Amino acid sequence: MVQLIVGKKGKGKTKHLLDKVNNEIREAEGSIVYLDKSTKHMYELNNKVRLVDVSQFIIESSDEFLGFVSGILSQDHDLQQMYFDSFLKIACLEGKDIEPVISKLEKYSEKFDVSFILSVSMDEAELPVSLKDKIIVSL
Repeated sequence: MVQLIVGKKGKGKTKHLLDKVNNEIREAEGSIVYLDKSTKHMYELNNKVRLVDVSQFIIESSDEFLGFVSGILSQDHDLQQMYFDSFLKIACLEGKDIEPVISKLEKYSEKFDVSFILSVSMDEAELPVSLKDKIIVSL
């Protein structure tokens, strides 16, 4: 399952994402990974959540990002959820079509039984119609 938290920059998407991950970790049976563009939110995350600072890796395209996610999936067999803050930035998708990447994440989700929760800096009206049913918060 892929879920989206959408809204323009500065609307509070990260707060919703952090609240969600910190609530989920209490009842999680598997592990949870949080991908972000920096370590800025390290102290706001429960210490059981694995924070990955994507800026430390040389990721220059959405294909490389998907390969990065695949690597995480391959190393963590009890992975339950992955959270992506600043999704457009970390996935190298700013100003690009996000549908193919979300479609691939959906396939990963089905194959590996992992949920993906994404913070997307786009207004709900800007999203493709095919992704509207994935929105859980629109700001």
